Amino acid sequence: MNQRIKDIFQESVNTKKRVIEDDNMINLVQTTSDIIVNAFNNGNKVYFCGNGGSAADAQHLAAELSGAFYNRNRAALPAEALHCNTSYLTAVANDFDFDTIYVRLVQSITNAGDVLIGMSTSGNSRNVIRAFEEARRKSVITIGMTGEAGGELKNLSDYLFNVPSNDTPRIQEAHMLIGHTICQLVEESIFGAVKLG
Repeated sequence: MNQRIKDIFQESVNTKKRVIEDDNMINLVQTTSDIIVNAFNNGNKVYFCGNGGSAADAQHLAAELSGAFYNRNRAALPAEALHCNTSYLTAVANDFDFDTIYVRLVQSITNAGDVLIGMSTSGNSRNVIRAFEEARRKSVITIGMTGEAGGELKNLSDYLFNVPSNDTPRIQEAHMLIGHTICQLVEESIFGAVKLG
């Protein structure tokens, strides 16, 4: 049994190793961090969306920006996960359909220059796809976080992190590594680095 646990851990390490060794992925982390910093400096907001575990990850990353990452003495940054209002979510899913939950919010609360980060391991989540289609119409910058194939989000993302794996848990773990790194770089760029240790 212990070997099985080690094998699972190693699969996660291997996926992250493939991300680390991909220079394009590393450059994309810096590029998207700069884009988010620029959005915040221009008075824009960052929104996140996803389903299931990706919704949890989206909410987690939004909180890192709106709360604090390392710097507890900084101002909040305007970041929000679109699924956190359960009354809205259940009403729209019930009265319209689940594919509509994010697009209506993108229509109503986003502005040109905002950033929408969509997390979908398959890249084929219909509600995230519809949100990205609307974001493109509104000149909202789209950052997709998917698995290796990218799905339909591949062609709708201005910037795409397609983690080199087809294993959902391993993809989500890499998404959080990428997301945490972006949050740290954004915080350091706007507020300065915090000395650790």
